[in-house]
Amino acid sequence: MKEWRPNSISKNIFHLFYSTAAASFINALVLIYLASYLEAYHYGMFSVALASAMIMGYFTDAGLTEIAIREGSKKDADVTAVLSSYIKVRALLLLITLIGGSCFISFFYSNNQELINVAYFLSIPMVVGLALQGVGTMFFQLVRKMQYIGIIKMFSAVMLICTLLLSILFSLSPIIVCLMYGISYCIAGVFAIILVVSQIPIRLNVPFLPGFLKHFTSFMFSGLLFIITPQLGPIVLEKTLTLKEVGLFAVAYRIPQALQQLPLMIAGAYRPVMFSRYHNDQMADYSSLHVMLIKSMALFGMVIAVPIFYLSDEFILLLFGESWLPASQALSLLALFVVFQAIGIGLADGLTTRGMQRYRTGVQLFAVVAGVLLYVLGSWKYGVIGGAYAGLAVEIIALFGFWFFLPNRKQLAQKTLLPYLLYFGLFLSIGTTAFSGYPFIGAIVHLVGMLLLVYLDKEMREKVAGLLHGVNARLKVKERVGNAIHK
Repeated sequence: MKEWRPNSISKNIFHLFYSTAAASFINALVLIYLASYLEAYHYGMFSVALASAMIMGYFTDAGLTEIAIREGSKKDADVTAVLSSYIKVRALLLLITLIGGSCFISFFYSNNQELINVAYFLSIPMVVGLALQGVGTMFFQLVRKMQYIGIIKMFSAVMLICTLLLSILFSLSPIIVCLMYGISYCIAGVFAIILVVSQIPIRLNVPFLPGFLKHFTSFMFSGLLFIITPQLGPIVLEKTLTLKEVGLFAVAYRIPQALQQLPLMIAGAYRPVMFSRYHNDQMADYSSLHVMLIKSMALFGMVIAVPIFYLSDEFILLLFGESWLPASQALSLLALFVVFQAIGIGLADGLTTRGMQRYRTGVQLFAVVAGVLLYVLGSWKYGVIGGAYAGLAVEIIALFGFWFFLPNRKQLAQKTLLPYLLYFGLFLSIGTTAFSGYPFIGAIVHLVGMLLLVYLDKEMREKVAGLLHGVNARLKVKERVGNAIHK
C-alpha cells in the first residue's frame, strides 16, 4: 500500500491559507458582480436558492468527512477501504438529497414558480459538484496533503469566474446564470476526482469498512446543523422580509461569510493531528494543540473582523456602490460574527476529536432552534438590522454551549476565552469611542492591539518565532543549494 508522508501543521496551514484566501476573494468577487448584474430582486432570489443548495450540498456529506478522518487516523488504517466506504455512503446520500431537496423546494417555495425554477437550475448541478469535491477534500485532508485541497479550491474559483464572464458576455438571463453557477461546481468536482485517482486507485469492490458508520447519526446532524446555521438568515428572512431586504442582508452577510473560510482552514490543518493524538492517548500534546488551535482561530477571526467592523461603509461603497449602503450597519455587526464563530469552531473541534460529537450536535441544534426564533422576532421588529443581531446571537449561543460541555473548560477559559475576548472587547471599546469619527485610525489602533496580544501571549510568541525561524532556515538552505549549483 502506498505511504503518504504528511505535511506539518504549519505547512498545511500555509497551503490552505493562500488557496483559501484567493478562492474566498474570487468567490466574493463573483457574488459582488452578480449582485450588480442581477440587481436586488433577482439577487435576493439567487441568495435564497444558494442557501438551499448549500444545505443540500452538506446533506451529501452529513459528517462523513469527520468519520473518514477519524477512521483513517487510527493505527494501521486501510486508506483504500476508508475511501471506498466513504464514496459508497456519499453516493447514497447524494441520491437521497437530490430527491428530498427537490420535494423541499417544490413545497417550501410553492407560491413562487420563478424561485422554484431558479432553485432547481442552481441546486442540482451544484450539489453534485459539491459531493464530488468532497471526495477530494476528505482524502487529501486524511493524508494531510493540503496543497491538493488548495488546487481544488483554486480550480473551482476559476470556473466561477469563467461562468461570470460568459454570463456578462452573452447577457444571459438570471435563471441561466444560476445554471452556469452550478455547473462550475460540477466541473471542479470532476477535477477533484481526477486528482484523487492520480494518488490512489478507487476500488469500490473493497468490502465496507466495519465500524465506519459508528456514531454516524451524531455526525450527520452536526454536519447538517453546521451548514444550516449560516444559511438560516436568507431562508427565514425570505418569509418575514421582502426579497429586496433579503438581498441587502445577503450582501452584508456574504463578505464575513466568505472571509470566515480563513480561520476555518486552521481547523482543517489541526483536526487530523488532534484525532491522531487522542486515539494514541497522547493527551498532553492533544491539550496543547487544542489550546493553540483556539488561540490561532481567535486571532485570525479578530484580524479579519476589525477592518470590516470599522470600515463597513467603505467596503459597501467600494464593492457594491452607493445603492447598497443600507446594508452597511448590518455588515458592521456581522463582522463580529467571524470572531465568535472562529472561536466556537475551535471549541467544537475539541468535542469532536474527543469522541463527544453528540454534545456538539446538541449545542448546534439548540443554536439553530434559537436562531429561527431570533431571526423571526428580530426581523419583524427591526428589519435587516434585527436579522444581523440574530445572526450574531446564534454564534454567541453556540460558542458558550461548546465550551460548557468540554471537560477542560476551566483551563480553556483561563488560557483563551477570557483573556482573548476581554482584550478584543477592550480595544473595540477604545476604537468605537475614542475614534468614532475616524474609522481608519480606529481600525489601525485595533489591529496594532492584536499584534500586541501575540507578543504578550508567551505561547503564541514562541509559536510565531518558531515558524519564522523555520522559514528563515529553509531560505538559507535554498540559498546555499543555489550557490553550490552556480559554483
